[in-house]
Amino acid sequence: MNAGNHATHESRDAATRAAPDLSGLPTPALVLDLDVLENNLRVMQERADALGVRLRPHVKTHKCVEIAERQRAGAARGITVSTLAEARVFAEAGFDDILWAFPLNLSRVGEAAELSREIELGVTVDSHAAVAALETAAARFSVWLEIDCGYGRSGVPHDSDRVVEVAARIARADRLTLRGCLTHAGHAYAADSPAAIAAVAEEERQAMVDAGRALRAAGIEPGTLSLGSTPGMSRVETLAGVDEARPGNYALYDYSQTRLGSCSVRDCAVTVLSTVVSAGGGSSGSIADCGALALSKDLGPDDPPHYGRLFLDLAGGELGDDRVTSVSQEHGRISGRSAVGEKIRVLPNHACLTVAQFDHFDVVRGRRVVDRWKIRRTRD
Repeated sequence: MNAGNHATHESRDAATRAAPDLSGLPTPALVLDLDVLENNLRVMQERADALGVRLRPHVKTHKCVEIAERQRAGAARGITVSTLAEARVFAEAGFDDILWAFPLNLSRVGEAAELSREIELGVTVDSHAAVAALETAAARFSVWLEIDCGYGRSGVPHDSDRVVEVAARIARADRLTLRGCLTHAGHAYAADSPAAIAAVAEEERQAMVDAGRALRAAGIEPGTLSLGSTPGMSRVETLAGVDEARPGNYALYDYSQTRLGSCSVRDCAVTVLSTVVSAGGGSSGSIADCGALALSKDLGPDDPPHYGRLFLDLAGGELGDDRVTSVSQEHGRISGRSAVGEKIRVLPNHACLTVAQFDHFDVVRGRRVVDRWKIRRTRD
């Protein structure tokens, strides 16, 4: 280690030692474990490298410039967003290769055109109507054709003649460029075993390879073939024939991902710190300030369902038996009895929805609070 790096590490370590303990945070607080985050980013980048694909992370999970900058520093190429508002925020932060991976909203074509003049903004289509809207706009667009690999949510079915028909229309348009084809195997989240996830991931890969082959046979260059989900990337055996992966949840992980086998509990970087506010009322359990506006209303994968599981103590790392059994707007009912004023730490079912409830992360190393990072809770 050179002197400069040594000084940097010493400075960071000193700041960490001087930082307050997370138990002193006002609640509800969204706690981000920086050591866990950094390891997750490193592991997924290594995974993408080993599979021979570029990594274009989906930033809707964290909505945080500081995290996206760390992903880019780790060799991620471009980012994925869900909304134009997210695209604008990250463009302003210096990201210039952004894929808006959501079917084009025809009422937003003008805004997309404006942003496309400033950065490389990829817009996603799966219909002739969407392509027609882009053709009539006075702007150049990088267009991505969405392929349905079996999820059934949106996209052109991978085995349909419409793949070539829509792609050919894009290729013929004067101001449109077919930048690539993308898909998302969201049904991997419903798989009941690691083997089932691997099977869905292979179907996703094969669908993209087939779509690319069909386009080339029709004389159309398909551009980048892009896929990916966090469960799929955790279990896929090969990505031969594919260029790019777009997982998002891997940066933070959550309880649902532990049940899928994508990660362990110790890989979960985000937790909700809460305070018990009531232990009376003659009913079992306790009430804490971790309601729906902290944890969301995602019921998760367990039966009986719940809204999150409690760690044994504030150090995290190991889950106990207690759960958040019900939520109203601000109230969260805890299955175990706790004293009023006691702090608890909850692992949420769905990190993406939980993050969307907060304005910032309280960043920790261990139990020490070292920073605060803004969450860009933008709305179009």
